[in-house]
Amino acid sequence: MVSDYDIIIAGGGMIGTSFALALAPLGLRITVVEAVARAASEQPSFDERSTALSRSSQRMYTAMGLWDEIRSAATPIRSIHVSEKGRFGFSHIDAEEQGVEALGYVVINRVLGGVLQAALEEQDNIEFICPARITGVQSDDDSVVTCVDEDGTTRNISGRLLVAADGARSTVREMLGISATHLEYDQHAVIGNLLTEKPHANRAFERFTDAGPLALLPIENDRASFVWILSSCAVGRVLALDDESFTEELQEAFGLRLGRFSKVGTRVAYPLGLSKANGLIVNRGVLIGNAAHGLHPVAAQGFNLGLRDVAALSDCISESRVNGGIDPGDAGVLEEYASWRRADQGKLVHFTDGIVRLFGSRLPAVRTLRNVGMLGFDVIPGVRTLFAKHTMGLAGKLPRLSRGVPLE
Repeated sequence: MVSDYDIIIAGGGMIGTSFALALAPLGLRITVVEAVARAASEQPSFDERSTALSRSSQRMYTAMGLWDEIRSAATPIRSIHVSEKGRFGFSHIDAEEQGVEALGYVVINRVLGGVLQAALEEQDNIEFICPARITGVQSDDDSVVTCVDEDGTTRNISGRLLVAADGARSTVREMLGISATHLEYDQHAVIGNLLTEKPHANRAFERFTDAGPLALLPIENDRASFVWILSSCAVGRVLALDDESFTEELQEAFGLRLGRFSKVGTRVAYPLGLSKANGLIVNRGVLIGNAAHGLHPVAAQGFNLGLRDVAALSDCISESRVNGGIDPGDAGVLEEYASWRRADQGKLVHFTDGIVRLFGSRLPAVRTLRNVGMLGFDVIPGVRTLFAKHTMGLAGKLPRLSRGVPLE
């Protein structure tokens, strides 16, 4: 059977777009189906939130030839400071100690999304269908057929592989027959930008409080991006505060390590939960990104984990070439991908959920354990280096793109 495309990607956010661009050098016929127009306010891939890119993600975009453009608007993280309010323990990771220029980089979603979208438009072998939705899926041994609704007009398109990259509440995952486990944390993340009195000096901070974790990330122009985790019952009151009152409460939670906060920008909130697909592959179908795993933002690893999905699946597809041809939906290709990704995905799901539960406990014994753990983190040989490797996305078996090696 002759298919319309080699690969159909459901979801044109940063993960779906990155996957299409990663495969572009292989000359495959690719289409990306995205439900939300790029300019729409609800398009999260192009909003003012910040994303922390790990070292492996930076290497991947370098291998794809996109890093120079991204780097011009990115802020390096040269150290990470972790502490708990009211407790004596703290820990830190330093880029120089780890022998790297930066532990990661912070970039505004709007900027990263713009670079990816511009690169996509330059590819002759990638089509972008937007706004449009996939409303039905059928597959057989040779192909997968999707029903696409575009401006009220429906049509069927066929491919050899359907990739679900449409988020934690993926509808395409459901159409593929893969269930998922969801856990609501009864928390919201309040995000925004502010100005610090003292220079951030390219430091990132993770501060654990009774209300929830508070992260500050360095961004351009000596500003900082904050992610403040609050209980769902408290978020409405906090968002309703005027700028001065909001800044005072945020300052009280963080402390004075960066001096006084000022010039807080627009604040928005979104609910937090954990999702994990109960499988990664089916016949001619595969999950990547949040469709496979949706993490709590406490460790800023969700997007980077999704990019490692992209790199691994790209590697498996590239390596499947036989006599110049590729069947990206071959069962062996998908089984290799699933086998490769299970450990990394499972590890990060348990790690982020464990941090939420550990620092959410108010039991005295658990608090003491946390302080001992953070002190031991700094003094026990090898612990900090191992943790840094995981934070930078450099632990375990890495695909070529995650090592900075182009597919072609």
